[in-house]
Amino acid sequence: MAESLADKKARAGKILPRLAKAYPDARTALDFTTPLELLVATILSAQCTDERVNAVTAGLFPRYRRAADWAGVPLPVLEREIHSTGFFRAKARSLNGMARALVERHGGEVPRTLEELVELPGVGRKTANVVLGNAFGIPALVVDTHVFRVSQRLGLARGDDADKIHDQLCQVLPRPRWTHASHLLILHGRRVCTARKPACPACPIRALCP
Repeated sequence: MAESLADKKARAGKILPRLAKAYPDARTALDFTTPLELLVATILSAQCTDERVNAVTAGLFPRYRRAADWAGVPLPVLEREIHSTGFFRAKARSLNGMARALVERHGGEVPRTLEELVELPGVGRKTANVVLGNAFGIPALVVDTHVFRVSQRLGLARGDDADKIHDQLCQVLPRPRWTHASHLLILHGRRVCTARKPACPACPIRALCP
């Protein structure tokens, strides 16, 4: 018999505290001090480790402080500086375009709404939600590969694309906890519920997993 939404919410309400106890350090692994820095770091993090991104941005953030700085740097220079993050040509174009749009449309400031963020070049729903949740404290669910996998294994959502998973999780998880829940599911996916060999015997929520 299919689990009702109410039962799913109740089970999720037990899962989150257990994950929070298992991962008290759950937060974004990207280093940043401003919304713009987080936006840049998140764009760079596509298909790249957070550790590598942090190593690269440590040298960039002191020099490029404003959107106008990112908008003004020549593409070949930017490509060279972010080369080690992979897909450097596409990322350089995204950073350049995103920064120009911030200067032209938002006075150089990072907007605080999903609608405005996803209109920026190189910014999709996932990137926008990372910024909303972590830079602005606005509840936002981030569905990366870990959340996509773990939420389905837990039976909290079902779907073949990230948007479907996102919308279902928004129904199941309490809104004030969306950002923290994202961090918890990501860490669980990295450390225990891995793609190839999940460590089920060591899982802190094994009793709540179908």
